[in-house]
Amino acid sequence: GHWNSTQVHYPSGQCIHQLFERRAAETPEATAVVFGGQCLTYRELNRRSNQLARHLQKRGIGANTLVGICMHRCLEMIVSILGTLKAGGAYVPLDPAYPEKRLAAMLKDANLKVVLVQSGLLEALPVTTSETICVDRGWEKIEVEPDDNLTGTASADGLCYVIFTSGSTGAAKAAAVHHQ
Repeated sequence: GHWNSTQVHYPSGQCIHQLFERRAAETPEATAVVFGGQCLTYRELNRRSNQLARHLQKRGIGANTLVGICMHRCLEMIVSILGTLKAGGAYVPLDPAYPEKRLAAMLKDANLKVVLVQSGLLEALPVTTSETICVDRGWEKIEVEPDDNLTGTASADGLCYVIFTSGSTGAAKAAAVHHQ
């Protein structure tokens, strides 16, 4: 039957965060994410990710710049992913469960300008030349930024995220994924 028809027509040439912004404008009070008893509406999620995007841009994050995200699943992780994309950057998921040696190699290979991290994971993060920003504890430095949508920061042919796969040599290999 037609119940299982899950085909959705995405406007081509639009990035995930742009589709999200459209949804936020249409249904600002609808719940966007729920995690561990906390929830954010589309408006709140959009506002926070806009503020983070501007904070990141001031740190040199722009088109195709890589931002590491080292977090357990949480609301801040969604804010961090959207904020990175809105700034024009691409995100690199850094699983805090990975051995320190593997994380260190990923940090070195990806040459990340910034790593967004939960304060509780700072200790677990290997020593890095990347700037670390605590999105939970350091939010008061971020929320001073304007919270309206940014314009012209990312294109559909730009990088969206870079994921490390275990390569055949045993060393992790980076695979880049574009917005399209």
